[in-house]
Amino acid sequence: MLEDSGKDIVSTVWQKPVQVNMDPPVKARNRRVVVEPSAVPDGGYAWFILLSCFLVFGLTFGVIKAFGVFYVDIHQYFETTAAGTSWITSIAVATVHIVAPLASALSARYSHRSVVIMGGLMCSTGVVLGAFARNLIELYLTAGFLNGFGYALTWTPTVTMLGMYFEKRRPVANALASSGECIVTFILTPLFQLLIDTFSWRGALLILGGLQLNLCVCGMLLRPLKATRDGTYVNEVKAGEEGLSLQLLLKEDLDDIKPGFQTERELHISEGSDQNKNKKFLEEAKVIPNLTKDYTNNSKRTEVRTTVLKYVDYTLITNARFMVYSMFGVFAALGFFAPSLFLVPYARSKGIEEYQAASLMSISAVLDLFGRVFFGWLANLRLVETVQQLTITVILLGTVLLLCPLASSFSELVAFSAAHGLVYGATVAIHITVLPEVVGVQRLGSALGFFMLIRSSGGLLGPPVAGFFIDKMDNYGTGFLMSGAALIVSALFLLILHQMNRRSQGVKSYGTHTDKAGRRAEGKEHDMSLK
Repeated sequence: MLEDSGKDIVSTVWQKPVQVNMDPPVKARNRRVVVEPSAVPDGGYAWFILLSCFLVFGLTFGVIKAFGVFYVDIHQYFETTAAGTSWITSIAVATVHIVAPLASALSARYSHRSVVIMGGLMCSTGVVLGAFARNLIELYLTAGFLNGFGYALTWTPTVTMLGMYFEKRRPVANALASSGECIVTFILTPLFQLLIDTFSWRGALLILGGLQLNLCVCGMLLRPLKATRDGTYVNEVKAGEEGLSLQLLLKEDLDDIKPGFQTERELHISEGSDQNKNKKFLEEAKVIPNLTKDYTNNSKRTEVRTTVLKYVDYTLITNARFMVYSMFGVFAALGFFAPSLFLVPYARSKGIEEYQAASLMSISAVLDLFGRVFFGWLANLRLVETVQQLTITVILLGTVLLLCPLASSFSELVAFSAAHGLVYGATVAIHITVLPEVVGVQRLGSALGFFMLIRSSGGLLGPPVAGFFIDKMDNYGTGFLMSGAALIVSALFLLILHQMNRRSQGVKSYGTHTDKAGRRAEGKEHDMSLK
């Protein structure tokens, strides 16, 4: 009797761990570890982040817009074509876009603060070296590539951190931050003209290089936002988190299995079970090393995948809505940067005096500022979908550019500059705000980097293509026509994105309705069973 009871005890202990733990995928499907998102302050130190982003916008894209003042002097000094001179700005803009994913990865690996400081040093170095350039190739490498590389390292991490610090007020925060581009453009355009007249374009570049050291100060203002690292168990897992949960579950399951087998071996020895039982036990015990080996291999693969996703979320390329929005960015970039580069030369070709021509950029910057703040506030009210508002402003911007060649007098050019600045500001104020709505704020860092990378082709080709038409037609107005047409095409992708959003919302609402109906049916059946 004692022997039989001992065997029953052995059988019971043996079966329990095997039955519970031999099917780990079921547990892995039902339990996931999720890292809770950090609390978004929407105030306090977030305003210092906003100030840093404000200055970064001004000292990067504000300088790019004001660089049109240098265009005429560099064009005359090197006796080159319009397309050849425009490559300086084009290379800088394209480098900002191409290096953006690298800037996002470096920020995740090190810190946003250190990356921005390093970018500020690169910007200053590139502009100072550009002041000593002996030909256009050297200007391409210094004021173009090296300066643009520094812009990417400063702009991308700062905008990403701004999105982390603001949630409810994000549209207004983006609008206020991007207004730094307008204010700095308003100040720098006449200042650059004065510095060029006083110290030549080389001396003006040296002063600009010293000014851009302030980007390092902007980086020092960036303070990391602390994230909550406590894990919670839920039924669903987001992209990039499956590796962590699987690794924890495998470790937990192995810890459960091993004590069971140790207890089983002790009971077999103490009870003196027969040779067949021992043989069966040893055969089944061989499962443990293989199971452990498989779990270890899976853990290594998921660990590598989780590490890669931490720095570069490559799964974004499978997101259809993100790719459609990126195509909008490509065609929009074709029309964004050329008008500001060619506005001053276009006015000079119409016989407008130097400082009057430079004042057109200041007028555009003032209305640009008003457009960003007002339409950013309007987007924050959520009266219409942000994508719809962006579509309207992009169409208006393209229409204004198509009407530009009709302006010839100073008063007409003032009206064009005001209209262009207003609608351009309305567009820029919200086009980055749409991105977290497409992919979610958790993936904003990688999404911003990939978006800038894909958009880089438009930023690279925009000014040279416009310059090509200008050289062929011998008329600066053709450059504005090309930019306007590109923006109208970009609006078509926004319309596609809007339809995709409506379909996804319809599917969600249908699923919610079906789920509620199913629950009501279950409730009725339960009531009937009680009766």
